[in-house]
Amino acid sequence: MKHPHILLFTGKGGVGKTTIAAATAIRAADLGHRTLLMSADPAHSLSDALQKSLGPEPKAVEPNLYAQEIDVYYSIRKYWGALRDYVLRVFKWQKVDETLAEEFAALPGMEEGASFLWVEKFYREGEFDAIIIDSAPTGETLKLLSLPLVGQWWMERIFPIHKKVTKRLGPMVRAVTNVPIPEDETYEAVEDLYSKLLAIHEVLADPDRSAIRLVLNPERMVIQEASRMYTYLQLYGYPVDAAIVNRILPDDGSNTFRNYIRAQKRHLHEIEEAFAPLPIFRVPHLGQEVFGTRLLRQIGERLYEQKDPTTIFVKERSYLLKAQNGAYLLEIHLPLLQKGDVSVTQYGDELVIQVRNQRRNFFLPKFLAYYTASSARLQEGWLRVHFDKPKQVE
Repeated sequence: MKHPHILLFTGKGGVGKTTIAAATAIRAADLGHRTLLMSADPAHSLSDALQKSLGPEPKAVEPNLYAQEIDVYYSIRKYWGALRDYVLRVFKWQKVDETLAEEFAALPGMEEGASFLWVEKFYREGEFDAIIIDSAPTGETLKLLSLPLVGQWWMERIFPIHKKVTKRLGPMVRAVTNVPIPEDETYEAVEDLYSKLLAIHEVLADPDRSAIRLVLNPERMVIQEASRMYTYLQLYGYPVDAAIVNRILPDDGSNTFRNYIRAQKRHLHEIEEAFAPLPIFRVPHLGQEVFGTRLLRQIGERLYEQKDPTTIFVKERSYLLKAQNGAYLLEIHLPLLQKGDVSVTQYGDELVIQVRNQRRNFFLPKFLAYYTASSARLQEGWLRVHFDKPKQVE
């Protein structure tokens, strides 16, 4: 069975990631790929972008193109029936209003879990050639992508103990307090959820099968957030294969936007440096709001030109962070440079890398702000920076 490529689009709120994800999906469908476009953003805007009515299950919207907006409550009923029933029994025992109990049944993490389960289902079934995910803004995307790793710790360390204690003491607790006790079916549902989360995590972390594309605008704050996102995605082991710069204003000599366009040119140069060696795709501003498949198709054609958007453009990691006896080694891919070409300075959670006459600000995981960059060496195309243990706080 042939499995689909998975492409996930994320970016700071308002940069146009839904537009880019939808344009990519339409372009893929036009090239003959059976494509699923999925909105995993709780604040869905995909139906508005497509100007099509969508629901919690995939719906045909164009030849070769299906789209859906994930609904957490629909997903809970579909995937978490036993777990939902147990949670509702607990709230009922606590005399919580039935309407509120239904609302509270969506436990933290279920929204992210629902997205993973849908992706896992369609990937496993192999019905589509490409799955394109319009994800939430960057912070929520990190919550989504870190869920399997957090769940792995809970399932391996806490869940077996909880299950064993409940089986031994459950009947006695039920007899004394009448507290609802999870049934075997509930535990089986949790174990099934966990196995599916781990399975799709492995797929999303495999650069031969999946990639994340960062959508940004040529603006300083947006670039900084996207740079941090790039760092954290690589830290979690998720491959990034492109950065897409959206809404670039044309340099038409207008006095009204003269200063903005001047700054935009600087920011475009910064983006080329900050995200190297990723390919940078540019999308010009159309001068109007983008709604409907006609304009989205136009963007997709300009964005990818002769390239197939379902191609994974970069399959190698350019960033590695390794723990070493309480310290850390950071490796950054900087090919075609000599030893004297690079200098490194640390400022808190920011690493300033000077390459000849060019400077790159590299945002570190925040915990490394408490470590000290003690040495930096360029070896075989990789900059290797050693971070010593943090000093003890007195």
